[in-house]
Amino acid sequence: MRVVANMSVVFAALGPLAAAVGALAVVGMGAALILKQPHEPEPPAVARRPVAPVEKPLEEPSMTEQAEGPREPSLVVLEGVPRVTYQWHEGRMELTPFPSCLRAWLEFVGDDLGRAGDLPPDAAGQIDRDFLYTFVMGTSGAAFRLVWNAGQWDAGNVDVMLMAVDPLEPFRRAFQAAGYECEIVGNVDRRNQPEGERDIFVRYEGREFLRGRIVESIRDQGYPVIAFGVIGPPEACIVTGYDEGGDVLIGWNFFQELPEQNPDGEFEPSGYFRKRDWFGNTAGAIFVVGKAERAPLGEIYGEALAWAVEVASTTQVHERKAGAAAYEAWAEDLLRDEDFPADDLAVLAERMMPHIDAMTMVGEGRWRAARFVRLAAEELPDVADELLAAAACYEAEAGLVQELGPLVGGFGYEEDKLRKLADPQVRRQMALIILQARGKDAEAADHLKRALKALAAG
Repeated sequence: MRVVANMSVVFAALGPLAAAVGALAVVGMGAALILKQPHEPEPPAVARRPVAPVEKPLEEPSMTEQAEGPREPSLVVLEGVPRVTYQWHEGRMELTPFPSCLRAWLEFVGDDLGRAGDLPPDAAGQIDRDFLYTFVMGTSGAAFRLVWNAGQWDAGNVDVMLMAVDPLEPFRRAFQAAGYECEIVGNVDRRNQPEGERDIFVRYEGREFLRGRIVESIRDQGYPVIAFGVIGPPEACIVTGYDEGGDVLIGWNFFQELPEQNPDGEFEPSGYFRKRDWFGNTAGAIFVVGKAERAPLGEIYGEALAWAVEVASTTQVHERKAGAAAYEAWAEDLLRDEDFPADDLAVLAERMMPHIDAMTMVGEGRWRAARFVRLAAEELPDVADELLAAAACYEAEAGLVQELGPLVGGFGYEEDKLRKLADPQVRRQMALIILQARGKDAEAADHLKRALKALAAG
């Protein structure tokens, strides 16, 4: 069980998440919702291009080295891997680390998953990164999740690894849908840690194994590695290189700019982090072992929608509430007045963090769910009416969650917002909105069930 009780840990995570959620505005107009930030233009599409690893030149070998054979490069960096961050970046924001990392991975290897998305006709040969992120949010199930550890004010609720009974299923599903085979390996030193946390990975290995596989993936395959942790909490990050033979990892991490999470603060000129002594803070990693035959898009969407219904219908994931039960537990916890001491800002910040995480899961998640289901409707025209009705429900649900922020004066952790959270009347309004969102989520799931039933009937 991952429960944050130490305020130094809480505030260490506030910066990027608060800024990201604070910048998130969901604007509704009929059936269309957009993420809007007025200060940056829409980003250009990313050109598909192979990028060769950059290797550190080796010194002239000694006589002994000539006899033993050539040395392996100690520094290999895959330049040009797209950045992942909670911050508004290049005209968009991605608040869920694993889908963002897999989006960046696919973008780097030049895989548009067989669909160019909504790019203009003159953008041939380019990749629609927004489509990739939406696709991974949908196929992993992250767009449809809500998890809440009742009564615990748990900062770990938002982790995709905690959304399913099988913690690795979202990752396997996303890679399978993208057409890749992967192996997921855990850090044996972190097994059953912290206290009370069950085994998450099927396979556990030590430092030398993980170091060797990271080196092999980057140096030999030219593939970045998605790792959990390295810097900060065990959320996904993307490892793009290594130095000193793998003793130092290089890449992008959602928490790399926080001194509390990354006290060494070492960076490459490109902005990549550099992290020594990484093993102790790395829960595990995902290694791509090869390409698999990708199913037709219609079949991929059908399987993803069935998974979405399962995610929405599951009410308990180990010790946490899920689905409809998570909405109810979230609302009930907001009504526990004793948990919101008006004169204790530290406690109120602890309450605000999982509350904002839940708003992110539903706000960003259902907005992406609506986009994903609309894409599915294009591939499954026989059930398009039901799918478009489901998408409209998800859009309405995302809009409802956006009403929670103004009740405390916006999204963030400033003192005035925390004190408003302590107001029982404010929290009662929040609870009512959350239960309304639960109703929209259930309505969307019903439309998906009818669509799947019609597909099964042929």
